Amino acid sequence: MDGERSLISYRIGEYGSVRIKLAEMLDNRGITRHHLGTLTGVKYGVIDRYYKSDSVERVDLDFIAKVCYALNCKVEDLLEYEEPQT
Repeated sequence: MDGERSLISYRIGEYGSVRIKLAEMLDNRGITRHHLGTLTGVKYGVIDRYYKSDSVERVDLDFIAKVCYALNCKVEDLLEYEEPQT
């Protein structure tokens, strides 16, 4: 069991978090949220929520797949695990 850790006694945030990097990706490429909506067929409100990382508790894998296809990128370009701050 080397390298494994239990989550049973942890509180939210103690095990790290996943950061959404959609804003960085779009800004670096000069792509607007409206244009991403046109490319993917996803509503602006959904894209905006991911762009702002606003109240995203569960990631929609279909959305991530559409963005990866449209932007020709990888999942790790959009999502990043951040270790807990000690």
